[in-house]
Amino acid sequence: MILVLQKSATEKQVEHILASARAWGLKANVSRGVERTIIGLIGDETEIRSKPLDMLPGVESVLAVLKPYKLAAAEARIGRTQIRLAPIKKGGRPVVIGGPEVVVMAGPCSIESREMLLDIARLVKKAGGKILRAGAFKPRTSPYSFQGMGYAGLRLLAEARAKVGIHVITEVMDVRDLEAVAAVADILQVGARNTQNFTLLKEIGKLHKPVMIKRGLANTIEELLMSAEYVMSEGNHEVILCERGIRTFEPMTRNTLDLAAVPVLKRESHLPVIADPSHGTGHWDLVVPMARAAVAAGADGVMVEIHPNPEEALSDGSQALLPKTFLRMMDELHRVAQVLGRKVG
Repeated sequence: MILVLQKSATEKQVEHILASARAWGLKANVSRGVERTIIGLIGDETEIRSKPLDMLPGVESVLAVLKPYKLAAAEARIGRTQIRLAPIKKGGRPVVIGGPEVVVMAGPCSIESREMLLDIARLVKKAGGKILRAGAFKPRTSPYSFQGMGYAGLRLLAEARAKVGIHVITEVMDVRDLEAVAAVADILQVGARNTQNFTLLKEIGKLHKPVMIKRGLANTIEELLMSAEYVMSEGNHEVILCERGIRTFEPMTRNTLDLAAVPVLKRESHLPVIADPSHGTGHWDLVVPMARAAVAAGADGVMVEIHPNPEEALSDGSQALLPKTFLRMMDELHRVAQVLGRKVG
């Protein structure tokens, strides 16, 4: 249920509504706008309907949220969610995901060496990218493939963050690694293979740390939103959604990048939406045009992979951009964003 409060509603009335919700065993989510405040109530539907919600002081109207994703639904919030990352260094600018700027996340699929990671981190920052992506833990289809550097990779990520002054996003695969990854990453990434790892999602929900959830290999849009709901139901509302391609019958690409998912997610939810054309296509020559298309479709950011020697990459070399191609992509994204009244930040 959504409670739309009167313009004249006082803070005391808001607190009374929240206290009543707690007494009824319901969870409450408050969204304050310039003119209105709305409160989303989560709990047993039968119990909620039996409560005199419209009689609570300060309540103007009561709306039912029919979608299963109550907290992630667009109706649950006034305006769109913006994820704000505080500056790393004094005097720096914060990074805002979900605002007017299109945020670029870029870096190697896997951390392979200290030198390569630092070089790419500097490249990304100089080109205008705001977040370094790099995997310390790598889920692979084959148990014999490179699985990442693990904790040693996390230490290198922390060094790159501090030395270069760039925010980082990296994947967490296991609840046992969550504390260590959260200590380094500005944004936790839940990969496609863990989108429905509900135990992991609930534990991430107990942290006050931004998380980006990638769409599963064969997940519907609703299933992606329900994964976000798992995190949000535990109290963490700093969630980013990522379209990274789904498995279809088409063999010409690694996956099918569902660009229609970008506007659909922005219609259905208030959460920021990122597109990953690297995994979405699996071919480096398709990454740049699909990144352009994602920005044109309204994505709040793109995530791409870079490698100085893709043919020698330990994972996903076929979809990695050369540094020079990445720089060209950044220039093209600037131009597309400008047409839409946005900029690549």
